[in-house]
Amino acid sequence: MKITDIKATTVTVPLEAPLRHAAGCHWGRFVRTIVEVETDEGITGLGEMGGGGESAEAAFRAMKGYLVGHDPARLEEMRFKIANPTASLYNNRTQILAALEFACLDILGKKWNVPVHEILGGRLQSEVPFASYLFFRYAHPRTGEGEVRTVDQLVQHARELKEKYGFTSHKLKGGVFHPEYELRCYQALAEELGSDTQSGDSFRFDPNASWSTEQAIWFGQQIENIRNDYFEDPVFGLHAMRRTREKVRMPLATNTVVVNFEQLAANVLDTAVDVILLDTTFWGGIRPCVKAAGVCETFQLGVAVHSSGELGIQLATMLHLGAVIPNLTFAADAHYHHLEDDIIVGGKFEYHEGRISVPTGPGLGVELDRDKLHEYGELYKRLGGYAYDKDPLRPDWSPVVPNTRWADPNDDRQPKIAY
Repeated sequence: MKITDIKATTVTVPLEAPLRHAAGCHWGRFVRTIVEVETDEGITGLGEMGGGGESAEAAFRAMKGYLVGHDPARLEEMRFKIANPTASLYNNRTQILAALEFACLDILGKKWNVPVHEILGGRLQSEVPFASYLFFRYAHPRTGEGEVRTVDQLVQHARELKEKYGFTSHKLKGGVFHPEYELRCYQALAEELGSDTQSGDSFRFDPNASWSTEQAIWFGQQIENIRNDYFEDPVFGLHAMRRTREKVRMPLATNTVVVNFEQLAANVLDTAVDVILLDTTFWGGIRPCVKAAGVCETFQLGVAVHSSGELGIQLATMLHLGAVIPNLTFAADAHYHHLEDDIIVGGKFEYHEGRISVPTGPGLGVELDRDKLHEYGELYKRLGGYAYDKDPLRPDWSPVVPNTRWADPNDDRQPKIAY
């Protein structure tokens, strides 16, 4: 079997509300690039990459010069063809490689009539647990609903998500407001949803590495009475994480400072992070994540699954990953419940008691809804992209690390965002 063509389509899919984070905002939608890899046997595999537009589509078109005629089963050779570690110093293609690996694994599963998790060694669990992923949010641009800014709004939103989806682990994305205010928010969540440190719900906090080490240590010491899964990326850099880890009594986690094998080796030799959040895009595919999980198993580091704003194709890769690694002891992250829709046949995956079932169909187990692909492709053409690292109500602000210029929680203005 040979690859005959690679196609890429950029889409933008609406969110329930704009999601605020330490570096800016998701402006009411996610932008993703959907990849289709065609073969001479009539089998097409699906991939997905974050971001998109003309440049991403051009990047995938350029891959045809490397991969037309290539056997999709030869995944290691594909890695070196397009992401040789020295050549990639000049053309970082890790995320492109990931989307193409997803598609090739999808092709192989369809050809062999098995789900991807069978190719990767067989599933250990049939469902993957997920955490609620809580954001401070602007209101929906059209309805004016869905704002999360005050402590009461946050607690109410978290309660609604728990009742609707069954989450028992809760993650708050911080770094938007001053740490003292976000501490009040986090403590209120724990008080409302699970103040019993032995049997209540568990919690995790992620300020996106926006704090100084001193702020991180102070915050971490204030939350030691909460049942924390971990304290995620309070600071940037392995050394700063190591300094923080010396002073707080809970696991530290990252998806920013250990995102490749060189960094993983450095962390093993001089530990700064206890839990590694594996991302099927950031690490270059599902297979590298399985390999990294094996290293973590060997050195007894924790493993979780990171979310990068996925639609159903990438969520499927996260589910297959979660199914096959034995050391996934934490609920996975997902932005998925913030989405209003998806581009896969049958619509969005469903949560049951905080879990999503691992697909059992051939390959990734999902198929493109061509009408939805067209609808959200046209929406992208109308709206274009958005500046992830900008806040729509603070046009002159830019994120610095560590940050000293926080948003004001008393500012109740709502941005006007094209929708």
